[in-house]
Amino acid sequence: MASKLPTVAIIGQANVGKSSLFNRFVRSRQAIVAKEAGTTRDNVLGKVTHNDHTFWLVDTAGLKDAADDFEASIQEQITEAAEAADVIMVVVDGTQYASDQDKFVAKKALRSKKPVLLLINKVDLSGSLPSDEFKRLGIKEIIRTSAEHNIGIEAAIQTITELIPPAQDEPAGDVIRISLIGRPNVGKSNLFNTLAGKQQAIVANIAGTTRDVNRIAIKYKNVNIEILDTAGMRKPGKQEVGIEKFSVLRTLQAIEESDICFLLMEANELNTALDQRLAGIIDEAGKGLVIVVSKWDIVEDKDEFTRDAIAPKIAHTFEFVPWAPLIFTSSVTGQNVTKLFDLALEIDERRLTEHKTRQMNDLLQTIVQKHPPAGLKNTHPRLRYVVQTDTSPPWFVIHGSNLKFIHWSYKRYIERNFREAFDYVGTPIKFSFVDEKQVKDNKARIAEGKEPINKAKAKNEEAKVNLAARQEAGREAKKEARKNLSE
Repeated sequence: MASKLPTVAIIGQANVGKSSLFNRFVRSRQAIVAKEAGTTRDNVLGKVTHNDHTFWLVDTAGLKDAADDFEASIQEQITEAAEAADVIMVVVDGTQYASDQDKFVAKKALRSKKPVLLLINKVDLSGSLPSDEFKRLGIKEIIRTSAEHNIGIEAAIQTITELIPPAQDEPAGDVIRISLIGRPNVGKSNLFNTLAGKQQAIVANIAGTTRDVNRIAIKYKNVNIEILDTAGMRKPGKQEVGIEKFSVLRTLQAIEESDICFLLMEANELNTALDQRLAGIIDEAGKGLVIVVSKWDIVEDKDEFTRDAIAPKIAHTFEFVPWAPLIFTSSVTGQNVTKLFDLALEIDERRLTEHKTRQMNDLLQTIVQKHPPAGLKNTHPRLRYVVQTDTSPPWFVIHGSNLKFIHWSYKRYIERNFREAFDYVGTPIKFSFVDEKQVKDNKARIAEGKEPINKAKAKNEEAKVNLAARQEAGREAKKEARKNLSE
C-alpha cells in the first residue's frame, strides 16, 4: 500500500564518525569508512526498520573549510538535509571540544525547527569528554554513542521512533498514486503535462529540471488519481553534490508513496543498468510497474516491425520483472497516453483483489501434485495450506513443515503458477513461508528461556539444500545427455 516514509539526516563536520554510525543504523557497510577526513563525498541512503517504525536515513558529507567551493556545496547539502528531513542527528567527536564548525552545524540544524538529536560519538575512546562540555551547542537531547562498539545505537533509534509516526499504509482505493520514474531527460515532465492536460511542470531540454516532486490530482473514469513527477536519477558516479542528491532521495520517497510506477526510458537510449536498478527498487518496494518507452515519435526510419524487434530485447533486460507490461508512448502525438490510465486502473484492481482461501488451496495442491518440492535425504518439505494476508501488493503465507528446504527455484515455480491463475500482470506478489514445526520449537525454547533457533544454522541448511538441488539437476542433465547419445 502507499506510504510516505519519514527521513532522518545525519549531519556533522568531517571525521566525527557519521558513516560508521550510518552503517550501524542500517546494519550494513554501505558508506565508505576511512580515517581520512571528508571520505564520504556524497549522500548515502538507507532504510531503517525498528518495531513498527520505518524511516530513510541520510548520511551527508562532512563539513570542512567553506572557503573551498566544493566544501561550500557540502554546506548546501546540510541545508538541503535540514529541509528534507523530519529528524536531524548532529554528530560530534566526543574526544574533541566543540569547535566553531560544530556550533555552525548545530545552529543550522536548530534553525530548521525540526527535532534535533546530538550524538556524542567515540565515547569508548580514552579522553572522551563529559556530556556537559557539549551543552553549549544548545541541543537538549544528547545521546552518547560509539559506532565501533555499538554503544547508544538502540537508544538513538528508540528516540527517533518516538519522534516519528509509525509506518502506516494509506487506505487503498481512495486515490491511486502514480509516479513517473526514470533517468533525467527521458520525457517525464512532458508525459506529466500530457497526463495532467495542462502545463504543470517546467519542461526543458536541460537534464534534471525537475528538482522536487510535482504532483497533480485528476479524475479518470470516476477514479481519483494523483500523478507524481520526480527528478531523474543519474548513475551514482554522475550525481552532483548538493540538491541533486536530494532529488534521488525524493525519487525513492515518491516510489514509497506510490501505488504504481511508470518507469520511463527514452526510445533512443534503452535498457541501461540504472533503468534495471530502478525497476529492482520498485519491485522490492512492492509497487505496480509499467515499463514505458517514451519519445517514440523521435525514432527514425521506424516501421510497423520496429516495435516488435525492440520489445524482446527490453523483455530480456527486465527478465527479473517479467510481469511488468511494456508500452510505447509519445507525449507529442499522444500515442498510448490514455492507455496508461487504463493500465493503471487494471493493475490497481489486481493489487486489491482478495481470493477465496479454498480457491488458493486448490491451486496450491495442484501445484504440489504436478511437481512436488525436492528435499534433502529423507526430509521433504510439506506445503499444507496458503492464506492471503494482504493486498497492494498481494501477499501469500504458505504454512507447512520443513519449508527451509524449499529451493528458490521452487518458490519461483509457485509464484509463476499463482500469476497464471490469478492474472497478476503489472504487480509484484509476495510470499512468506511459515514452518509450523519451527514455530512450535521456537515457542518451546522461548518458554524455557532459551534463544530461538539460530538463523545462521537455517542459512547453512538452506545452502545445503541449494547444493543438493544443483547436484540433482546436474545428474538429471547427464542422464538426459546419455539418453540422447544412445538414441
